[in-house]
Amino acid sequence: METSFQVRCAYRNEWQEAMTLAWQTFLRFEADVYTPEGVKNFENFVTDSTLYRMFIMGNYQLFVAVMRNRIVGMITLRDSTHISLLFVDERYHRQGIGRALIRYLADYLATEVGAGRMTVNASPYGVEFYHRMGFRDLGPETTRDGIIYTPMEFIL
Repeated sequence: METSFQVRCAYRNEWQEAMTLAWQTFLRFEADVYTPEGVKNFENFVTDSTLYRMFIMGNYQLFVAVMRNRIVGMITLRDSTHISLLFVDERYHRQGIGRALIRYLADYLATEVGAGRMTVNASPYGVEFYHRMGFRDLGPETTRDGIIYTPMEFIL
């Protein structure tokens, strides 16, 4: 399988493809440990038109990993330094795409934003990935509005 991909800022017309990737990957790997309320809240989040407007205005950033003009991974940034969503198409797991997205974001935050850290509320499925990337837990696993997460940070 080809593993050559490019990580870059997303174009406006790529929003729906990226959110569809997030939703489908969530359903495949995460939804089974969430309550129905959590699944619905996640769906509401990735289909929220306000979130899209924030993206258009530059207040919610989306970066993508692209292979042959197709999005194979995505990561979003809110509140300047917080990873909001990180998903990789299941056909491309364990090929360095998630790692490349994190590295791209870390470089962006350090050089363009001048940030000293980034944070994430890691899903149960993502906790070990974030640990391997060097994130450390800021607290115990928590559930809010049916969404299960572990707060973490990475020092840049």
